[in-house]
Amino acid sequence: MPFRPAHHRAVTPQGRGRFPDFDVLTQADKWDQVTAGVVLGRLALPTTLSFFTVEEMAIAQPLLDLLLAQDDDPKVPVLELIDSRLAAGETDGWHYDDMPADGQAWRDSLAALDGDARDHYGAGYGDLGTGKQARLLQDVQDLADAAEHWHGRPAGHVWSLWTRYACTAFYSHPWAWNEMGFSGPAYPRGYLNPGVNALERYEVADHRDVDPVPFAERVERARRADSDLPEGRTDG
Repeated sequence: MPFRPAHHRAVTPQGRGRFPDFDVLTQADKWDQVTAGVVLGRLALPTTLSFFTVEEMAIAQPLLDLLLAQDDDPKVPVLELIDSRLAAGETDGWHYDDMPADGQAWRDSLAALDGDARDHYGAGYGDLGTGKQARLLQDVQDLADAAEHWHGRPAGHVWSLWTRYACTAFYSHPWAWNEMGFSGPAYPRGYLNPGVNALERYEVADHRDVDPVPFAERVERARRADSDLPEGRTDG
C-alpha cells in the first residue's frame, strides 16, 4: 500500500505478538477518509519535538521505555505521540486539583525525576543505566502505592499522569493493534461474525492458547522481589 514501505507489514512492538502476520493496515481502505487520516498519521510523526525540550526528552524517553517495557526496536513512538498531543493542548480535559495542568505537570515531574537522579547518582536521569533509572522509577511507584507525596505532589497522581499518557499513546498506534489482534475502527465496515471466538475473515486467531495474565503476575512478583530494586523510599 502506498502509505508505507512494502517490507513494513505486520509490524509489532519489539517484533512480539500473539497474532502472526496480522496487519491491521490491510483494512485502511475500509475506513472512512477522516479515520484513515488520523490512524495513518500516527505512522508519520514529525522528527522534531514541539513541546518537550531536548533536556526533557532525555528524561522522558527512558521513563516511557521503562513504563511500557519497550526494550528493543521496533518501538511505538510514544514520546512523539505525547509531545504532539501536549503541543496541541489535547489533554484528558481534566486534571487533579492538587496538580498543575498536564503540560506543566509533565515538565515539573520530569525535572523532579532528573533531580532525584542527580541527588542519588550525580548524573542526569538520561545518563544513568537502566537499572538505576528503574530504581528511581520504582521509588515513585512505591510512594504512589503508599498514598504518599513525592516532591510536594501526591505520588499517585504523578504516576497516573505518566501511565495515562503512556498507555493512551501506545495503544493508539497500529503496531500495538497488530500485537493484540485488534482489527481497527469498525466504522463504516461493521462486523459480520459477532460472538465468542468468532473471527472476521480478515482477523487472525491467537496462536498461543494461554492466558497471559498469570505469567504477567509472576513477572511482576519477580520484579518486585529483585534485590536490585530499592527497599527505601525517597521524597523530595
